[in-house]
Amino acid sequence: MTYRPIEDYGIIGDMHTAALVGIDGSIDWLCYPRFDSPSIFAAILDDEKGGRFRVAPSCPVAARRQLYWPDTNVLVTRFLSPNGVGEVRDFMPVASRPGRDHRHHLIRIVRAVRGTMPFAMMCRPAFNFARDEHRVERSDDGVLFRGKGLTLALTADVALDLEDGGAVATFRLDEGQTAIMALGEVIEGEGKPRSLTAAEADEVFRLTVTYWRRWLSNSQYRGRWREAVHRSALALKLLTYAPTGAIVAAPTCSLPEEIGGMRNWDYRYTWIRDAAFTLYAFLRLGFTDEAAHFMEWIEARAHELEPDGSLQVMYGIDGRHELTEETLDHLEGYRGSHPVRVGNGAYNQLQLDIYGELLDSVYLFNKYGSPISFELWTHLVELTDWVVNNWQKEDEGIWEIRGGRKHFVYSKLMCWVALDRAIRLADKRSFPAPRDKWLAARDTIYLEIMNEGWSETRGAFVQHYGSDSLDAANLMMPLVFFLSPTDPRTLSMLEAVVQSPSKGGLVSNGLVHRYNLAESPDGLRGEEGTFNICTFWLVEAMTRAGKIDHKWLETARLTFEQMLGYANHLGLYAEETGPSGEALGNFPQAFTHLSLISAAYNLDRALGEHD
Repeated sequence: MTYRPIEDYGIIGDMHTAALVGIDGSIDWLCYPRFDSPSIFAAILDDEKGGRFRVAPSCPVAARRQLYWPDTNVLVTRFLSPNGVGEVRDFMPVASRPGRDHRHHLIRIVRAVRGTMPFAMMCRPAFNFARDEHRVERSDDGVLFRGKGLTLALTADVALDLEDGGAVATFRLDEGQTAIMALGEVIEGEGKPRSLTAAEADEVFRLTVTYWRRWLSNSQYRGRWREAVHRSALALKLLTYAPTGAIVAAPTCSLPEEIGGMRNWDYRYTWIRDAAFTLYAFLRLGFTDEAAHFMEWIEARAHELEPDGSLQVMYGIDGRHELTEETLDHLEGYRGSHPVRVGNGAYNQLQLDIYGELLDSVYLFNKYGSPISFELWTHLVELTDWVVNNWQKEDEGIWEIRGGRKHFVYSKLMCWVALDRAIRLADKRSFPAPRDKWLAARDTIYLEIMNEGWSETRGAFVQHYGSDSLDAANLMMPLVFFLSPTDPRTLSMLEAVVQSPSKGGLVSNGLVHRYNLAESPDGLRGEEGTFNICTFWLVEAMTRAGKIDHKWLETARLTFEQMLGYANHLGLYAEETGPSGEALGNFPQAFTHLSLISAAYNLDRALGEHD
């Protein structure tokens, strides 16, 4: 086995956890039973030790295809050969309502579509990121994998053999025949697991398909690029942790931003920063229940302030605060990219922008969802006062740099947003608030950004005070209504950003770097790809500028449609796109899909106004 490209994977899940399924039929990543649990399959991080669950033809294959069952998160991997066509349908049954107890089963239905096809199966888990030993035992309808604190049952309607800490099988299917395999936790007192019959597997398959189709039918998006928008919505739903409504940034950890490099982080947590983008995307598409559930998670965090009155940058999906970072030196990392990190040390960084994103999310929910409570408002007042007293500080910024704190322009911008949205909320709802104090701080921040964050030399807002380098995060200025999208400074910044890096800009072949590493060292070695979310931010900024100058609207559409071509074969994106168009970073990335939805919605509306 060798490492597959990151873009060669699809994702399945049940809103508790998620698995990556390669186009070769191998499940190479699964944390169980939750997104942030230790892995049981992690071959994507160590091909030899990590563990996998592979089902594929044992004969030569001429071609492979992978697709989602239409409007669902049921994944079909198809194998084509001269003698037959076989496929594997992979899915995890979904509880009928959030939080309902279920077994987190992974089901694989193997089928001969045409002709006859021989298959080989190998399931070899590696518990706790391949740190724990386990025993393998036979059971009535399969095998048991007994690890420390977790026992998994693999049931199958084909004969299984034990081999090297795993289970293997070879079998042949004639046209129309199926083999059914299910992997799930053994819960004491619930009886021995048994294999599913063909009829039972078909029923579960149909129920899962129906669930996803019914969920997606709530979408109100009817514009251009409907397929891409709906795939992004389905991906975001998969990344939602049903018991709390939190959304993980990605279901993976330590997939590299540079092959062989050290920029490898754990994204299986929920960032405050994602809040406004998540709520905006869900509300725009009509998924009000999801927006409300995530809002409950946000409100709970507002009740759990740090002793100094501040918020953390990120939290666990269950709201826990401590996300201690450690390295797993026994794993080699994806294609030798190490260290492999779990946990995330950025959780205790100072990132001032999160307050703007939090207040913006509450403002949006109050406007488009449900009116917020007075109790929540009292906590928001406390947070807003904290911003008034602390916005002048240096911080690590949106990109979580590890090279020292600075006065990042984007951080100041979002402090302005925090105060602006708090004032708007107070006025909209007639809430009691120290408006004069907030207004004075808001206006002070505005003027400081204009004076200290603007470079006459570059004709653009820069990354931090005293810098002469650009930062794609500043493209958010017109999106959060700090500047008019047609303000001369906005247009000048756009002209600067769209230049190539060799000319001081951030755009390479239509894709956007978050900043120029040569000009703005961030305390880490190595390079990185273009950031997908930044490309979609550029699309939105150009879309809004296009209301006056149509050339920007035309460029926005071309850039957006080019960006759609960098999705993988299933319409999924990682965090970054590499120099050869390859996916880099954790996958799939919620932030990317959130920004795609926002860009598509606003671009479609702008084009409609110009038709």
